[in-house]
Amino acid sequence: MTLVLGGTFDPPHNGHVLLLEAAKRAFDADRALVLVVAEPGHRQVRSPADVRLALARLAFPDDTVELDEHPRTIDMLRSRQLDDPVLVIGSDELLAFPTWKEPDAVLGLARLAVAARPGYDVSEANDRVIPFEMTPSPVSSTEIRRRIAAGEPVSGLVPAAVAAEIERLGLYRD
Repeated sequence: MTLVLGGTFDPPHNGHVLLLEAAKRAFDADRALVLVVAEPGHRQVRSPADVRLALARLAFPDDTVELDEHPRTIDMLRSRQLDDPVLVIGSDELLAFPTWKEPDAVLGLARLAVAARPGYDVSEANDRVIPFEMTPSPVSSTEIRRRIAAGEPVSGLVPAAVAAEIERLGLYRD
């Protein structure tokens, strides 16, 4: 099994870290593959791919962190030879899953590990969609960028090494 956490990570935050840690516990996996999407097809990014990759490596030091040149998940899955890929997502992302490019094809190539969170129904789980427990973490990259731009602290919201690198590079200051 290969746990895969993908995203823009602009910046990576403690919610991302907690999501992957919870998935590793739930699926008894020691390591995972973290994919930083270079040019996401679904949203704008503020920082260049190489900067987001460096931040993700700081956030996930025990995992394999790579740049993903594919803007859509299905294209990544078709291009890689992953051993039983399990995509780690939050239950909020499960709601958006039907809008992904070729969602049925994604489910044909990978399973979804969905973090069960209050307020989101994952009762339609099956052998391709597997819920797991996670303590909610109400943090978002958007809020972190807003706080940095406003000169507010982000300690406790991002890993310390990520906060130090954001400060060193002067990221997200408008």
